Amino acid sequence: MARKASKPPRFNVVIVGQSGRLQYEAVLFAASLRAMSPQFSGKLFVAEPQPGPRWEKDPRISSPDVRALLETFDVTFLPFENRLFGQSYPEGNKIELLTALPRGEPFVFFDTDTLITGDLTTVPFDFDRPSASLRVEGTWPQIELYGPGYTEIWQSLYDRFRLDMTSTLDLSQPDEYWRRYMYFNAGFFYFRCPYEFGTRFADFAQSIRNDPPPELVCQSMTPWLDQIALPLVIHSFGGGRDSLPKGYLDGKVSCHYRVLPLLYAREGDHVVEVLEQVSAPNRIKKVLKQYDPFKRMIYQGRGHKVRALFDRDFLPRREQAIRNTIRKNGFWMR
Repeated sequence: MARKASKPPRFNVVIVGQSGRLQYEAVLFAASLRAMSPQFSGKLFVAEPQPGPRWEKDPRISSPDVRALLETFDVTFLPFENRLFGQSYPEGNKIELLTALPRGEPFVFFDTDTLITGDLTTVPFDFDRPSASLRVEGTWPQIELYGPGYTEIWQSLYDRFRLDMTSTLDLSQPDEYWRRYMYFNAGFFYFRCPYEFGTRFADFAQSIRNDPPPELVCQSMTPWLDQIALPLVIHSFGGGRDSLPKGYLDGKVSCHYRVLPLLYAREGDHVVEVLEQVSAPNRIKKVLKQYDPFKRMIYQGRGHKVRALFDRDFLPRREQAIRNTIRKNGFWMR
């Protein structure tokens, strides 16, 4: 008798929502998730850092219109406290929010500047083997002429947490080339339990920030701390580069666009179509137009002027070159 195919596990999705740009990006994320993944049955959490000594101003979503619109997408607002980071390192929100999520329930974290472009329920997550985004450039470490190399720097971190680095190396890449060493963009990551992952992520990040190994003496921690700690956390839980098949996230199911000028410059036609489709309804347009970069890029056509500057089949290899071209033509906004 043939076995029935097992149902994919139910999981939650979480993004950060706070005042400024992120609150409008949260609207785009929620609208795209509901439009492109109607079968998603988990909760969509919008995590809000709360006012406190680590913030000069109230970091919560400041627009009543944004909050009301998000409620129509059936989001669950998730307040959390900043005990470790805050205004000095807002990237730490993605670390601190995790322990506020329901324990023992699988989760996927996305950076708020992400668009869902396909059915999220088709992604074959193995929540026991975490991973993160491989759409990344060699931003860290920056090797100094007479300083330690990639191997020494990464080895010092794996040794700090009693982890085996050898099994993480991509031996198809040459020694002392950044891609040989496991390094992720923190634009998405996932695991079976947010409390387990968040506790370890916070412990590792604090240890690196507060007491860096001597090999890191010339290295900047800002804004890379989350991405320094992330591969160590993922490896400690048995995950890695190959935990998730390629082509789903940062592929046909999601797009981490970072800022709209970059989306229009380099993403495929389907991503632009999804962006303009989900932002078109009047109730959404009315809110997104309150944020000037979205108003100009999406609704006043500036995005397509950026798009006309580039041939998507022959893009510059480095993101900075794309940014420079957009700036030179007067179209950069964020």
